Amino acid sequence: MNISTKCEEIRQNIEKVIVGKSGQIELMLAALLAKGHVLLEDVPGTGKTMLAKTLAKSVNCGFGRVQFTPDLLPSDLTGINLYNPKTGDFSFKRGALFTNILLADEINRATPRTQSGLLESMEERQITVDGVTYPLEPPYFVIATQNPVETHGTFPLPEAQLDRFLIKLSLGYPDRSESIALLGRFDKGNPMNAVSAVCSADELLAMQEAVQKIYVHEEIYGYIVDLAEKTRASDAVSLGVSSRGSLALMNVSKALAALQGREYVIPDDVQRLAPYVFSHRIIMRGAIHNRGTETLELVRDIIAGTRVPVEEWKLDDLSLNQETRKGR
Repeated sequence: MNISTKCEEIRQNIEKVIVGKSGQIELMLAALLAKGHVLLEDVPGTGKTMLAKTLAKSVNCGFGRVQFTPDLLPSDLTGINLYNPKTGDFSFKRGALFTNILLADEINRATPRTQSGLLESMEERQITVDGVTYPLEPPYFVIATQNPVETHGTFPLPEAQLDRFLIKLSLGYPDRSESIALLGRFDKGNPMNAVSAVCSADELLAMQEAVQKIYVHEEIYGYIVDLAEKTRASDAVSLGVSSRGSLALMNVSKALAALQGREYVIPDDVQRLAPYVFSHRIIMRGAIHNRGTETLELVRDIIAGTRVPVEEWKLDDLSLNQETRKGR
């Protein structure tokens, strides 16, 4: 299966609804292929929920949506054992997490106790209730949304929860031409009603397995580690990127390489993805919670100041490669 071709079909399908967000769609697909999860953070009305629902509709998998509120309980997510007085037995009622693609809408409106109900499912693809573990059927992909500007009735995500998200994205406002195209597209109805699946669950699983075989050179390992270590060494940072963050950057870089039709990772993949993978994992000194663009700017400065690995070609090897190409 050609991963690049299939993902292009999914992207075009999503763009029947979403206007002018090709870059963000590509990053979401990379996270999906890397078996990660996505946090969409932006102001209301920018299309976060619409993007998540259209992506889910483009892949023929189970889909569930949970509107997070302060009165939502962990058992609403994980499930609960119910007692049957007639039989005297307990039966397990599955919660909302038992699906393939989960939209956790306005995740920061739920209490930290409820937010923690997602931790095991996101990291280990399983749920434990009353000592019994229930595996989740693959693929399993969580897309969470949150509003960064509204603080009334919200509970900021703790660092352990943020660390479970592979990447953090922001859609932003469309420009004038995109806004006009958006109005025209929705003028006669919701275009999402006409969207149908272009990828099966089996195809998605096969692509996820293929992504794991993408080649990563040892120099790329070192480059990723250098970037992560510089976040820890910075005087402006109180909490830098952990080993989980380095693994996340490597995995999503492999997925992006596959999306672009390559069988190997290049430094450009790492540079493009590092801000989205690292920024939400960093806490600046004096900051109680990770907010604003300071961490994003810090990561970009670190990228600019870190040596990029460059393959050194020997003259004889280069001449040989050129002769080989002519022979073809």
